[in-house]
Amino acid sequence: MSNLPQYISLTFILTTVATLLLLVLIIRNAASLQSRKKSIPVFIALTLWLIVQAICSLKNIYNSDPNSFPPKIMLLGIFPALITIILLFITKSGRSFIDSLPLKILTCLHIVRVPVEIVLYWLFLHKTIPQLMTFEGRNFDIVAGITAPLIAYFGFTKAKLSRQFILMWNFVCLGLLINIVANAVFSIPSPIQKFAFDQPNIAVLNFPFSWLPVFIVPAVLFSHLVSIRQLLKLKTGRQTN
Repeated sequence: MSNLPQYISLTFILTTVATLLLLVLIIRNAASLQSRKKSIPVFIALTLWLIVQAICSLKNIYNSDPNSFPPKIMLLGIFPALITIILLFITKSGRSFIDSLPLKILTCLHIVRVPVEIVLYWLFLHKTIPQLMTFEGRNFDIVAGITAPLIAYFGFTKAKLSRQFILMWNFVCLGLLINIVANAVFSIPSPIQKFAFDQPNIAVLNFPFSWLPVFIVPAVLFSHLVSIRQLLKLKTGRQTN
């Protein structure tokens, strides 16, 4: 990874910072005052999380033993993030928090998927991820990033799109996310590797690209799940009324 041009790492670091700031902006614009008060604690917690994950990567914890099961990045990075999301959805306080978040900015967060896809393409060109993880392979996730500002503008600023259409967009883009995540997981050097044996997915085991599966992907997943929940509640509420 030392032979990568610096602009690739810098672009990805800036994308990660943008994702962090967008998450904080989402919370700062929540409908509930109680939720808005959580913006600084969340910012601190997420910053510490990024620091811990950076240390794990720089200490070669994630790429030191490809035969470990589950892969260390899943055990120490991905699973804790998923558990946090689950807790927000199954607890009363968590549901109250996520239901107050603004749909428009949640949708805008998906714009970060565009620079992520560009970085993935650069990483493929430098032989640190397989082609199947790019838009030249099986990854169509860039579509979500390109369409996100259009959905935010015409769906919420101009109110030209129906809730059903926005809901469908979220489901489709969630499917795109699941598709690339599955391909990425099964391309990592590990006992569960199924693809890309000639060029495995080694970039995400190294700094700063380990932030993709442990932070950016969970943030994008969180945004979709919150948006879907809110849109379904709105639909149910209208049917009731």
